[in-house]
Amino acid sequence: MTQRMVIIGAGLAGGKAVEQLREQGYTGEITLIGQENHRPYERPPLSKGYLQGKDEKESVFLHPLAWYGEHKVDLRLGNPATAVDPAAHRVTLRDGSTVEYAKLLLATGSAPRQLPGATGVRYLRTVDDSAQLRELLDSARRIVIIGAGWVGLEVAAAARAKDVAVTVIESAELPLLRVLGPEVAQVFADLHTAHGVDFRFGAQASDVDGSGATVDGARIEADAVLVGIGITPNTELAEAAGLTVDNGIVVDAGLRTSDPDIYAAGDVANHAHPVLGKGIRVEHWANALNQPAVAVTGMLGGSGSYERQPYFYTDQYDLGMEYRGYVEPGGYDRVVLRGDVEKREFHAFWLQDNTVLAAMNVNLWDDGDALAALIGKQVDPDRLADTSIPL
Repeated sequence: MTQRMVIIGAGLAGGKAVEQLREQGYTGEITLIGQENHRPYERPPLSKGYLQGKDEKESVFLHPLAWYGEHKVDLRLGNPATAVDPAAHRVTLRDGSTVEYAKLLLATGSAPRQLPGATGVRYLRTVDDSAQLRELLDSARRIVIIGAGWVGLEVAAAARAKDVAVTVIESAELPLLRVLGPEVAQVFADLHTAHGVDFRFGAQASDVDGSGATVDGARIEADAVLVGIGITPNTELAEAAGLTVDNGIVVDAGLRTSDPDIYAAGDVANHAHPVLGKGIRVEHWANALNQPAVAVTGMLGGSGSYERQPYFYTDQYDLGMEYRGYVEPGGYDRVVLRGDVEKREFHAFWLQDNTVLAAMNVNLWDDGDALAALIGKQVDPDRLADTSIPL
């Protein structure tokens, strides 16, 4: 039987898995299968530095192309997997070729959720999407963004930096409301309003196409419409292969699926988090960056569990933020704000029964370790809010 390690998905998680296989001493054959024609790259710059024109395209890639040859990686780009046969330990690719594996990692990521009935609209997921949007922002006069999530707001900030008029249509009453709750979501609403973004809250768009959208009976014309209403995990291969799928590919603490020779990591993995005591699927860069090390350890016969707290960050205008921890919508009973919210230099803590579930730092950069250490701890909320008491 082959000893080849196969990775389906040439995004950040797939690229880090290849890196980890070599770093953890594996010297055998590796095949990395990707849908795009690009080698592995990081996605955060696509709505941040690269989109804004601050970073060049080459900076988004995980490794130079030559690195894969030097590390004897069989790259199958632009030729996605179409089927996995767990019994035969075989992957079939679009061109009809097959690859046998000893262990398989599914790092298939996610895809933008489509807006039903919309035609000619844009989505932002790939480096090609970002390149096209970056070029558009150099000449556009107005764009419409449907969805005030992280991608929508970061694109809004990039557009306003180029003096493009922006209208954001959002069904909720505030941006990021489901993620942050009203206490902190208002900070982002005020930030974008101060930079000239036209929000349409509590609104549903109709007649959406590439030239605009209709809200409350009025047409909003635009040079382009970007839809950012979330993403869905790419579980089709796993489902067809008979793996357990429930809001992603279900994996244990060590990122092993219901098949002992198949692992999953990144956006697509619904991970049994041993610290949080529940299965969670986190759609952020940190999981794609860090989970592959644990998955590879298991693929090579070791044992381990992925225990890091969820982490994500954003950059919008002059606001930089980091968020650590995990709290479900409505899963907290109090938010503690510490610092100067009006100046946007503060910490926020989400508490349940005085236990810190999650923490955020906004434009404050020296307290990351202290914030991480507070997660899961019982606190006195009044002391937590008092900036005269060290964290």
